[in-house]
Order: sequence, then C-alpha cells, then structure tokens
Amino acid sequence: MSTPLLEVRDLKKHFPVKSGLFHRTTAHLRAVDGVSFTIEKGRTLGLVGESGCGKSTLGRAILRLLEPSSGDVLLNGTSIIDTPRSGMLSLRRKMQMIFQDPYSSLSPRRTVAQTIREPLDVHSIGTPAERRQRVDELLDVVSMGLQVRDRYPHEFSGGQRQRIGIARALALNPEFIVADEPVSALDVSVQSQVLNLIADLKRDLGIAFLFISHDLAVIQHVSDDVGVMYLGKLVEFASAEDLYRNPKHPYTRALIAAIPVPEPGRKRARLIVKGEVPSPINPPSGCPFHTRCAEVKAICRSELPAAVDVGEGGRSHLVNCHLYGKASD
Repeated sequence: MSTPLLEVRDLKKHFPVKSGLFHRTTAHLRAVDGVSFTIEKGRTLGLVGESGCGKSTLGRAILRLLEPSSGDVLLNGTSIIDTPRSGMLSLRRKMQMIFQDPYSSLSPRRTVAQTIREPLDVHSIGTPAERRQRVDELLDVVSMGLQVRDRYPHEFSGGQRQRIGIARALALNPEFIVADEPVSALDVSVQSQVLNLIADLKRDLGIAFLFISHDLAVIQHVSDDVGVMYLGKLVEFASAEDLYRNPKHPYTRALIAAIPVPEPGRKRARLIVKGEVPSPINPPSGCPFHTRCAEVKAICRSELPAAVDVGEGGRSHLVNCHLYGKASD
C-alpha cells in the first residue's frame, strides 16, 4: 500500500485562556481536538463545518503556521511537527496556502510581479531572468495578462486578487496546498472561475488540496473526499459521492438538508438543528453534538463515540456516532 502524501495523526491545537490579575491560564480553548485523516497525491479533501468549528485553525496547524499542541503531521512520510525550525524552509517548498481574504493576504506595497516572485527570492531559486520568466508563466497559468506585472493589489477585483494569490502559492511547484475559504469573499460568478482554476491545477499539476469551506455545494463541486468537523472534531469522513448520497451523522444530514435545490418549486426535507454551538472552552461530555441532536441516546451524554467504518463495497466511510457500531446493537 502506498504512503499517503499527507497524514494527520490525532492533531490538537488548544489555546490557553488567561484571566485574573496575573494572567494565569485558567482554561483552554479546544479549537482542534484530536483530528486524523490522510490525503493522497492529486486528490482534494474538502473540510466543511459551521463557523468556529476549527477548520481554519486545523489548516494552519498542519502547515505549522500555528504550532500544534500535540499530534503529528507527515508529508511524504516526513514529520512536519518534529522538523526543527531550521529545516522548515525546505518543507515550505512542498506545501503552500491560499488565504481567505484576497486583499489582506497581499502586500499593498508590492507589485504583482514582486508578490509572485517573493517565494523564488526567499528560496534563492533561479537567476533574475529565470524568476521573471517564472512569474510570466504563472500569470499565464492563472489567466492574467503580462500587462498586470507592475500593477498593485488595489487596482484589481477580488477574483483577480485571488488569482494573484494562487499564482504566488504555485511559484515553488508545491505538492500540497491548503485553500482556506478561497472563494467565500467573491461574487458567485467569480467563484466559479476560481473553482474551475483550482480543478484545472489539480488535474494538470497533480497538486493535492485541503479545501476549507462552510459551503457544502462548493465542497461537493471540488472534492474527492469530504471531512465534516464539529467543535474541533472530525465527525464524518468519506468520499464526496458516498457522503452526499448517504450521509450518516445527524449533523452531516442536517448540513446537507440545508443546501438549496437549484430547481424552482422543489424543496428538501429540512432538518432543523436546535440550540447553540457549545463553547470550545467548556465542551460537553460524551459526543460533542449530543446537546443539539434529535436522535440523542443516554450513552451519547457520557461516552465519546469512536470512529466506525460503515462503508459498503470496500469503500471506507467513517462516522463518529453512537447510532452505529456496538452502541447501536
């Protein structure tokens, strides 16, 4: 069996909560609380969930833009977490990030050419002429004309700025890219252009993506596999086809039921999730979703469900829910 490109093992990121006169740590905010999954080369994992569930924190922790509290992340079998800071520069060439806000992620003082060339400068790749040629190639890849080289970010629309951010992420020929809500700030017509561009990059360059979004329709369009997060935990993980055709977790079913149907007069049966999301500072015992679940059982309030494979036909479909496995007998 081949080694996955990326393997995340029980990753946690807890932020200390300080209070009092001496700012002592009195609690921890469990933003990411024991997440595990793998991504194969050239595949896209869509990560979906409500705002505040830990999706963006997970993406940044995988790249060590935030230092994880515990767990491990392996890229081609090499531990990113155990790599010393001095050795991270070489790993950065293999993994990049597309940020959510296409304006604040670009320096207003740098031209387009300077922005895209910066990774090449940092890693001392090529001669000045070769770097200029690489910038021109990347502008062509993201369908931006060469006449934009000396213009600044404020002169572009949101979709154009996001294309510039994508070009910068591609500069070092990475194997893996975290795309954190890359289309959430864009108009719908522009979203489709950027999504199609990302799909083309995956097909033509074989890049693996972790695509983070709260929009299940977008996730369905771009993903090979889908992970559903709730309160810092992964509650369901399956191929996009299996998850949208036969969602298992009550939370996943509610999310999919909320996707608008693009047919006039046709409606889905709505599944209403009542109550507020619990605080990640003081999460509920047992299953984190039990306080809002219409199918809650006594065991849900006391025991954290383990991952159960409910897949059929040899395909894996993992769900963390007491409705399945031994507790359901």
